[in-house]
Amino acid sequence: MSRASYVVTESDGCAVRMVDPDRVLAVAEAMPETTSIEELARVFDLLSDPGRLRVIIALLEGGEMCVCDIAAACGHSESAVSHTLRLLRAHHVVRVRRSGRMAYHRLDDSHIRMLLDLGLSHVRHAPHPQDVGFTDEIR
Repeated sequence: MSRASYVVTESDGCAVRMVDPDRVLAVAEAMPETTSIEELARVFDLLSDPGRLRVIIALLEGGEMCVCDIAAACGHSESAVSHTLRLLRAHHVVRVRRSGRMAYHRLDDSHIRMLLDLGLSHVRHAPHPQDVGFTDEIR
């Protein structure tokens, strides 16, 4: 791709300039496929709901668990947890193992565990904006 193809012109005639065209080109070439970005956005969307996140963290901490144990640990109804688990299974965040009439759920793979571990580490480590001198206008 030529550098010229990265210059965006708005309808009012203003062009977006590039300070470092070589860097822009390298970043554009390293950008993941659109489908990968969309799938990642869906995973983060799943993680953005506090109720779903409680279920996921219960599985992170408890390993393989049945619906009633997850519900008890999270303080949710079994129906709400069951609905959440269906959604998480559909997006390959959780997998299920059946044993007779019981179903045991666990996180699908180590990538989900790493995302959660990193996210939790980040929120526990990150200073609050009021602690580092941010103003209300910046938030």
